[in-house]
Amino acid sequence: MTTGWDGTFVAKQTVHVPVRWGDLDPYGHVNNVAMFSLLEEARIAAFWSKPTPTPDSDEIDPKHPESQDRTAEERVEAGHHIDHELPTAILGAGTTGSTLTFVASHHIEYVAPLGHKREPARIDLWISTIGGASIDLDYQVIDGDTVCVNARTVLVMIDPETNRPRRITPQERAVWQQATAAPLVFRR
Repeated sequence: MTTGWDGTFVAKQTVHVPVRWGDLDPYGHVNNVAMFSLLEEARIAAFWSKPTPTPDSDEIDPKHPESQDRTAEERVEAGHHIDHELPTAILGAGTTGSTLTFVASHHIEYVAPLGHKREPARIDLWISTIGGASIDLDYQVIDGDTVCVNARTVLVMIDPETNRPRRITPQERAVWQQATAAPLVFRR
């Protein structure tokens, strides 16, 4: 839902996440398990709102990736390369948030290897389906002009007090509807 130069909404969000040396396998490209961590960093940047103090304290959860307690260098090290909050970042998620987000499933296709470079990996992500209590989140990891990974995560909204799925609110649906694009078509 990023606003384009002409004022129209662009459904796909782009987040840049660094590939760490430890993400690589012996073949010199990102390990299949490490790829899920890169997708997680992009997902948090796109959907978690900036942290607010907890109800019983003025403290902000320092583990939140956007914590103001972190320096710019710590935020970069943690994988965040956005200097503004994305318009889809409306969930008060995280360890002290008003919503928990549980991963129900992942689907991933490795199309081309992603190696280590100085510049961070580009991850485009968007909502492909909005359900009653879940969203399907599609990703493409891109290196230059090459799509390296196509992936989907089914993310369920959870009420932290009951630890049960909760309905997507009208506000969330209204914002996310504008950030919806066609689902990826997987080879299998």
